[in-house]
Amino acid sequence: MKSSSDIESRRLEKRLKERFVKAMATYHLIEDDDRILVGLSGGKDSLLLTELLAKRAKIDHPRFSVEALHVRMENIHYETDTSYLQQFCDALDVKLHVKTTRFEVFDENNAADNEIIKFKVQSSKFKRRQKQPCFLCSWNRRKVMFNLAQELGCNKIALGHHQDDLIHTALMNLCFQSRFGTMPALLKMRKMPLTIIRPLCLIPEADIKAYAKLQGYQKQQKLCPYETNSHRTDIKQIYDRLEQLNPEVRYSIWSALETDNKLIEE
Repeated sequence: MKSSSDIESRRLEKRLKERFVKAMATYHLIEDDDRILVGLSGGKDSLLLTELLAKRAKIDHPRFSVEALHVRMENIHYETDTSYLQQFCDALDVKLHVKTTRFEVFDENNAADNEIIKFKVQSSKFKRRQKQPCFLCSWNRRKVMFNLAQELGCNKIALGHHQDDLIHTALMNLCFQSRFGTMPALLKMRKMPLTIIRPLCLIPEADIKAYAKLQGYQKQQKLCPYETNSHRTDIKQIYDRLEQLNPEVRYSIWSALETDNKLIEE
């Protein structure tokens, strides 16, 4: 006789697969002959994304291939065990690429002798962001990913943002950018032959946390020192309060994003 925990585990795995497949179909994320590069940070979201994509790639329809990229940042002190990531990918028959990069935080006070830096800090948009490591780290990681994807002949990049991420981003944009929008489930790049896809977009973070615990996903060895010091953390707290006021708020915000066609950008 199966235990209640075994039954719940099977139900959770079934739910994750169903929402993953529904996202693929609803937002036309994957097609025959796609070559997908998945961003594998080592967190629970990217581990699940890699697992779901790898298992789905073994099914004939649609036919696509998957490779993974882990980017290490030299000057941000957090760490993922790359040997674990390698074992994880090997078990799924996914080729893993590991790249190392870094970024510099531009200091306006020391920019006078460097015309390139001086130009950048005089840009109001860059000036607002120059002291935000999260922006610089993300920008440099994406640059490495875009370059490798094109070197490998990949036409799509898969990122592990879940439904909560997209909802929180919509709230951030409302509060800080005076606009209604989010990270789309499908985004076709305009300046390069790449499409960004987010196949976990219909999966709540709570389900990913539960699955990661059941599967024994290894946690990152050192967390990013900036990850709890941002507007996103504040918005998450606000959203948790909204869910207490209205347990259906998730579906209301998601429906609004779909109605305004914010989840596909071609």
